[in-house]
Amino acid sequence: MDKTPDKTLVKAFPTPDTPPLRAAYRDLYLAAEGTAAQKRHLGDPADLPRPWDPATCRDPLLRQDVWDWLEAVVAWFNREYVWDPNAGMIPACWPLHPHLVHEIAVLADQRRRAGMTTTSDLLEDWHRYAVPAFTERMRTRMKNQCDDTHSSWPARGRHTRLLNDLDGRRLAFCGDVTALTQHLAEQHRADLLAPPPPPGGPTTQTPILRIVEAEEIDPDTGEIL
Repeated sequence: MDKTPDKTLVKAFPTPDTPPLRAAYRDLYLAAEGTAAQKRHLGDPADLPRPWDPATCRDPLLRQDVWDWLEAVVAWFNREYVWDPNAGMIPACWPLHPHLVHEIAVLADQRRRAGMTTTSDLLEDWHRYAVPAFTERMRTRMKNQCDDTHSSWPARGRHTRLLNDLDGRRLAFCGDVTALTQHLAEQHRADLLAPPPPPGGPTTQTPILRIVEAEEIDPDTGEIL
């Protein structure tokens, strides 16, 4: 086995090149840029899996490829973009943090798109906006919770209370809908009881315009004859 140290200065971005991932991205491209026949063949574009939103990838093979791709992207990101371990390192337990899964998937897809263009504009935007925004949100949400080992979800207790209080919120929703229904009924009743407009009163009919010939206009008064 060759144990020569890898002296590569930079690593290439891991592209999603498995057949299921290529097929998913091809279908998304055709849904946007394909012919009318191709779009009809694909059906409703809302049903297409989107690798940047892993929950939409319901095929097991595609789902596994998405996880493998994101794992490679995280390893690449930590090596290529993180020097200080306290300044943006994605933790090893990232799959156990749904907020990181959602953000990493979008970050990976935007980097994929930036690498496909013929200019550096999108890549500059990725460096300038996407990466700093991602790392800042990650630090804000994670703090130092999972620096060494994965910590259990600190908000689990509050989330449980949220689910347990569903009946109270449903009661509030019902009260709001009932009040709105009563208001609309009263408004409809008032409209039915309102007196009709007086005869000859102003109307809301749109005036009918027509072209008038010059000989039909009095040259002194401007009155239409």
